[in-house]
Formats: sequence, structure tokens, C-alpha cells
Amino acid sequence: MEHQLALIELNEISFGYPNCGLVLSDLNMRVQKGDRIALLGGNGAGKTTLFHIILGLIRPFSGSISLLGKRCIEENDFHKPRKLIGLLFQDPDDQLFCPSVIEDVSFGPLNLGMNRDDALKRSRRCLERLGIRHLEKRVPYELSGGEKKLVALASVLAMKPRILLLDEPMAGLENRAVDRFLSVVAEEDLDAMVIITHLPNLIKDHVNKTLVMEDGSLKEQTSVC
Repeated sequence: MEHQLALIELNEISFGYPNCGLVLSDLNMRVQKGDRIALLGGNGAGKTTLFHIILGLIRPFSGSISLLGKRCIEENDFHKPRKLIGLLFQDPDDQLFCPSVIEDVSFGPLNLGMNRDDALKRSRRCLERLGIRHLEKRVPYELSGGEKKLVALASVLAMKPRILLLDEPMAGLENRAVDRFLSVVAEEDLDAMVIITHLPNLIKDHVNKTLVMEDGSLKEQTSVC
């Protein structure tokens, strides 16, 4: 049987912060088409660091990174994958920077070369699906934490990524917003998705694999319960 090409492949990744020792130690990870992964682990375990390493936002001390079948070493190697892998930051304030919600959501499509009318149409459709179309003219920093989280998600989805990396996407959301978020993500035509969460029971019906970050490496768990 032919070995399926990995969309994301990390081999022997090690990384640490000054005065903190190693956060990741000889970590291996393979994400294939069809994977819907819950990524669990305690605070400070290195889950967010792992996402940032995948997209080249920080560089590991050692190990190799391959995205969409190609080895990524230099900054230029990450440019194309970043257009196809959508990252939702844990803190939406790290993602939102425009004067209005609609400008934030349409920034990505415009940056990909879409004309303004089409970018706005796509952006408003994303806001509508998430139930926040009424926020499009609001200033992002004036929104609640949950509203910011949904706007940040809309800005990611508007770029039509093939892969989603979601860092604590449900933190700060009310139950109704969580349900809307999960239904919208489930409707996306994705090749793969990885969700960092401390609420695994909420997503157990939306994932097919669970990985646990422990002692700087990943271990597979048979159930999210």
C-alpha cells in the first residue's frame, strides 16, 4: 500500500526559550489528509510553540519541517504554505490590526490578489456564517473577547485554507457561539485540521485523532474523553 504524503511532517524537533530549558524535545508529528486532530496538554506544554514552529514563525534548534510535501528551511520556503495553512492565534489581539472588522477579514483575500468586491463578498459571507455580520463596521479593539475570537476566525476562513491550525478557538465563547463555530468549521472543505483545546469533550465528535503534548513530545491517545 502506497504511503500517504504528509501535509505536515516534523522530525526530531527541539526548541527552548532562554532560561526555560527545552520546551520541545525530539518531537515528531505527521498530519495527513483527512486528519482532524485534538491537541491536548497542560499550560506551558509547548502546544502554541509547536504551531508557530510549523509555520516558521519561530525556528527550532534542531530537526526538520516539511509542509505540503516540501522541506522548509529558509523564510521563503514558508511563504506558499502560509497561504494554504490558516492559523488562528490563541489571543485574537495578535491577529486583528485593521480599523474595522470588515477590513480585517478582507485583508487576507486582498493580499492573495482577489479584487476588492469579491474579497468583501467573501468576507461578509464568512461573517454571516459565524453570526457576526452586524459587527462588520465595528472597531476590533472595542469588541468583547468572544467577538474578537469569531472575527479572527472569519479572517482565517476568508483565505480558504486547506489546513486549519486552531489555538484554543473556543476559549471565551458562549455555548451558542461554540455551537456555531463547530458547525461552520465542520462545513469547511479542509484537507486537515489541528485544534489545541482544554475542552476535549466539546469537540470529540469533530476529531478522529487525539495527541497529547507531554515532556516535550507528542503521544497518541485513543479517545478524547
